[in-house]
Amino acid sequence: TLNLAEKIALEQFYTSNGDGDKIGLKFDANKNEVTVPESFHKGFHAYLEAGFHSLAFPQEMGGMGLPSTVSMAAAEYFNAGNTALTMYCGAITGAIHIIAAFGNEAVKNMFIPKMMEGKWGGTMCLTEPGAGSDLGALKTKATRQPDGTYLISGQKIFISNGEHDMTENIIHPVLARIEGDPEGTKGISIFVVPKYLINPDGTLGARNDMICSGIEHKMGLKGNATSTLNFGDNGRCVGYLLGKEREGMKVMFMLMNAARIHTGVQAEAVSSAAYMHAITYARNRIQGAHITQSMNPSAPKVPIIEHPDVKRMLLYMKSTIEGMRMLCLFLAYHEDIMHVSKSADEVKASTGIVEILTPIVKAGISDAGWLVTAEAMQVYGGYGYCQEYPVEQYARDIKVFSIYEGTNAIQSLDLQMRKILMNPEMFNYKCLKKYIADTVAKAKGIVDDRYIAPVARGMEKFDEVITMMGKQLQEGKFLALVANATPMQQAMFPLIVAWLHLWSLTITIPKSKALVGDAKGADRKKILEDNPEAAYYSGRVLSSQFFIGAEFPKFFGRVECIMNNEGAAIKVDSENFTGALKE
Repeated sequence: TLNLAEKIALEQFYTSNGDGDKIGLKFDANKNEVTVPESFHKGFHAYLEAGFHSLAFPQEMGGMGLPSTVSMAAAEYFNAGNTALTMYCGAITGAIHIIAAFGNEAVKNMFIPKMMEGKWGGTMCLTEPGAGSDLGALKTKATRQPDGTYLISGQKIFISNGEHDMTENIIHPVLARIEGDPEGTKGISIFVVPKYLINPDGTLGARNDMICSGIEHKMGLKGNATSTLNFGDNGRCVGYLLGKEREGMKVMFMLMNAARIHTGVQAEAVSSAAYMHAITYARNRIQGAHITQSMNPSAPKVPIIEHPDVKRMLLYMKSTIEGMRMLCLFLAYHEDIMHVSKSADEVKASTGIVEILTPIVKAGISDAGWLVTAEAMQVYGGYGYCQEYPVEQYARDIKVFSIYEGTNAIQSLDLQMRKILMNPEMFNYKCLKKYIADTVAKAKGIVDDRYIAPVARGMEKFDEVITMMGKQLQEGKFLALVANATPMQQAMFPLIVAWLHLWSLTITIPKSKALVGDAKGADRKKILEDNPEAAYYSGRVLSSQFFIGAEFPKFFGRVECIMNNEGAAIKVDSENFTGALKE
């Protein structure tokens, strides 16, 4: 399965990635239609025909019934190849999930079969002009009809995959408020709104009263249609209730959490692609003599990958990406445990792990991926800033991952409040701490203490942060508490990555010793040249050592910043920010 994913990603997705950026989308304002680059169609249909949109669905639904870990690993390949195209594919999976979980039999039978066949696309319609992070402010309205359907009216913006020509129909899960229901999130319901209505025999009927009125002109992800969708301009937009009335947020959170996890995978994949290009460039770019020969005017020039600072840059990227990948797959593993374990305690613990790691996967990886991609551009020097090389596209594509699917500030608040401090008995946090403590214990005798001690001390220092924040919550010091939500998340992410690297060392050190032994110098280099497995494991050891020894110490400075409880961010008034431009 993963070999096929790699093949399609390389041959169909990667080859079309530049088209999405340079050719982009064409919007026909007269027909309200969006045309994607021709090369997207081939990859899209290869993906669907291979069944990648249904990997993790049970076989009785027509899926493959494979674990989430396999599905997530495959998703990395596709997102590294062309993340804009992958979004069209993944949206189908997300929409199927919530329809299968919350739809009645009629709704499931109406939509799921064609979506499982890949003939109908999907979206997620939340955001409105006046309702971004504050979804309770939405204005989209639903009116009950005698036949049990609803008429939907309103506008949604920033809708990924909102209109395109790769499927014959697009199925939109839409948040709306039924007339008479209360304001705020408690009054929100969710509806399935198809682009084309469905006849009783399952064939496509008339065009529903909804249109794409425009697409955004973005910094990146230019191959994905970020759409403005108008519902019910003529009062005839039909929607089908999904789940119960006024439970729209409950339903949508299932889709949003999956989207947030996938955003982390996107960021890891795109930054990984940027890193791979940076390695390739560094191996081939000849510039300057080796530093040990800097005083020798006749010394041969070497590839820049031989220069110490470039090695440092590449190790920073390598170690961060490997940490992000471990984090994603660790979360996916616990999703699998949730679904297959017969032990209630095991399911509860895995649920806690998934809950606490979801905002970290989304926010931590999207922030780190942006920095890794910037470093990849730096390896290229001036060429990295030019469009003839691919890294500048990756930089433009990756930035939105810290913004959409809930900004990283929102993720940080969710992590701090819901997932830790207000989680009953902080169960989620205790589950994570146990994993870290077990790894610290396991590492003794395998890993040098200089790599164990920082992780153990880091957990102790982070405990101090959580204790302080718990006290602030009890005392009602909410401003001080939320002002440090993002710094807390930004500290927790490297702590988790350092722990995963320590865990990795317990595996890679014995493997590397078995393959490389104590060989040094030319002998070691010969082994690494001749044996890719030896190069891989010894590289993983060095990567983990670099992260724990050279990157993770910055964590302690972040903790100190939080514990200082600097109040300037609370005291500052809006008037203190002088220099605002005239509107």
